[in-house]
Amino acid sequence: MNHDDENELFNRLEADMATTPAPDLGADVVDLDKARSARTESADSTGAESGTGSADPTPHGTGDGSGTTERTRFGGGSGAVMVDGPAPAGPGFMDRLKGAKRRPVVPMWLKSTTELKSATGWAAGHYGHKAGYHALRSPVYVARLALLSPLGAAKFVGGTMRWVADREGEPVRLAAVRREDAAEYLKLSRQRDGRVRLRTLVVALASLIGLGAALALYVLAPGWLQMVSVGALLLALGHAGRPEDAPVITRAVDLPQVQRLTSDIVARAFAALGIAEINKQAAKGKPGIEFKAPIQRDGKGWRADLDLPYGVTVSDVLDRRERLASGLRKSLGCVWPEPVPGEHPGRVMLWVGDQDMARAPQPSWPLLKAGTSSLFKPVPYGTDPRGRQVGFDLMYANFLTGAMPGRGKTFALRILLLAAAMDPTAELHTWEFKGTGDFSAFAPISHSYGSGPGDDATVEGCVDALTYVYGELDRRARVINGLPKDICPENKVTPALAKKKSLGLHPLVMSIDECQEVFTHEKFGKKAAELATAIIKRGRALGVILLLGTQRPDADSLPKAISANVGIRFCLQVMGQPENDMVLGTSMYRNGIRATSFTAEDLGIGYLVGAGPNPQIVRSYYIDNANAEVICQQAKAARAAAGTLPNPDAPKKEKVADTLLADILAVIPADEAKVWNETVVERLAELRPERYGDWARMSGEEQTAHLTAALKPYGIAAGQVGRRIGGKFVNKRGIKRDDITTVVAERNRNRDAS
Repeated sequence: MNHDDENELFNRLEADMATTPAPDLGADVVDLDKARSARTESADSTGAESGTGSADPTPHGTGDGSGTTERTRFGGGSGAVMVDGPAPAGPGFMDRLKGAKRRPVVPMWLKSTTELKSATGWAAGHYGHKAGYHALRSPVYVARLALLSPLGAAKFVGGTMRWVADREGEPVRLAAVRREDAAEYLKLSRQRDGRVRLRTLVVALASLIGLGAALALYVLAPGWLQMVSVGALLLALGHAGRPEDAPVITRAVDLPQVQRLTSDIVARAFAALGIAEINKQAAKGKPGIEFKAPIQRDGKGWRADLDLPYGVTVSDVLDRRERLASGLRKSLGCVWPEPVPGEHPGRVMLWVGDQDMARAPQPSWPLLKAGTSSLFKPVPYGTDPRGRQVGFDLMYANFLTGAMPGRGKTFALRILLLAAAMDPTAELHTWEFKGTGDFSAFAPISHSYGSGPGDDATVEGCVDALTYVYGELDRRARVINGLPKDICPENKVTPALAKKKSLGLHPLVMSIDECQEVFTHEKFGKKAAELATAIIKRGRALGVILLLGTQRPDADSLPKAISANVGIRFCLQVMGQPENDMVLGTSMYRNGIRATSFTAEDLGIGYLVGAGPNPQIVRSYYIDNANAEVICQQAKAARAAAGTLPNPDAPKKEKVADTLLADILAVIPADEAKVWNETVVERLAELRPERYGDWARMSGEEQTAHLTAALKPYGIAAGQVGRRIGGKFVNKRGIKRDDITTVVAERNRNRDAS
């Protein structure tokens, strides 16, 4: 007979022999005692070599029945390496405490003044509406209850009589009769008799007391108290007589039926996406997704944080957002899956709103009735899917918005221009190339304004404005560079500096809607792109802000140098990946930030990038033309009071750049082919000291860099020019006279052709 220990030993020996190459012929007889001792010595020697005594214990199964060990040996012979170490014990108690996330003591909506006002206003409006609704209908409620009072009286009398007669015990007594249990029936009968006698006495006493109180009230109480008492009695009887299926008091507010988001609903929706890895898990009876936090309310919707299967990314879900909405049985505007910043690409935050974002009521713009504001404060721009306000600092930034036609791009751009208009110190330059006058309300308060369908005259006027703004960069840089450090410690425009009119460092905002008409213009497009690029790169610290809007975001209509340097971007619905990345930035589409997921109904809704640490979905505030006119009229009055209103009769600003090339040709003789930049600047200062005098006061390196930047919009590049001075050959940056003459000749030909 075999024993259990011998069977176990033979099984283990058989397993060892199966993993060891067997000789071709024959077999050895195994001595069990030697095998036991050899195994013990092997384990001891392994532990001794590792220094721990238990570095490589006997492998144990994983517990899944597959026989796979926790450690896997790769390689053969003495060079085999253990690659899967034992599972770590995990962080200790103190480490878990230190790494724990603390929940805020004060809710976020109490910390935000805007959200607190919104919540308070909603509560006041909601309960005020209910109170007013019921107060107006209170006479109807009283009449209904009075009519129902006889029925209530009948119910009260009938209920009292049944109680006195102990009708609730009658089924028990009848059951005893059916069982023919005489003893139990007699017991129950005596119990009923006692109850009836006691309850009859109680009713009699209550009737006497009630009649006495009614008689005393009739004789002694004043008339108003009698009326109140009778009315209260009628209302109480009417309430007792009301039917269950016909409430006396109607609803003041019809609450929408909102389905609670559960794990089963989410798992069902993700299983319907058609993602292979999720389907594999579903075939095994598993949900395919792993929830990382409880599903909870978040604003006006539900939030679920979950991990996707290995190899599945948030981008895969975003591509199937329409299917996900179908699986959740929600409209597309309610379902917003998003990647979680700082987590792996498989972590998704699913937010499911109670109402479609495009149809949900949106609060009015907070600055609508403010009168005046400051660009040095955050500008409220819109709301996120949860209804929370989203704003950003427009100062020290530039802005780009792009979308298909008719998606709300102009309104999204106008919000920022209105915020700039409400700052009396801001200088506005407003241009739009749709030609419909969408920004005509800003004309009285703009230092330059133009509206046209991309005609030569309007585009040239816009380029002139860009040239003026570009010239302001140089002037402002010199002013800031000359200020003491205690007044301008950060070398940038501050609110205090902007208020000093003598410095001219007030905010300067230039807006170009449908900018593709400017940048693709045959004559002025190249120069406009170079000027805009320079303004975007240098204008932040100098108080210069450029706002751009386009409905054709491609490489031609939106030069790469511009799209790559804009700080804040807002992209509404676009058709494809190139347009998406042209507005939002390179690789945004690949990272799951896709404005292609919006629909034609998502007006004013887009991805906002650069306004916060992470991209976010925002619905911009809507300001119609009538309200825009009112705000601009208020801005005009504020500017008139502050003395910053543009004077339409004032002479136009001189176009410095228009005469720069001619001035350079005037100071460089025809026989001088190459000239150093600093030499040109000195000669220009002698020619027109009122215009170029500040240039001459710069250092030699600054003069060289300044003239190089001034000529860049014309496509003229500075190069190395060598001269022999005092027997030494000196190289400095300079220009060629032929380059200047070529550009001037081409410009003259274009003017003649037009």
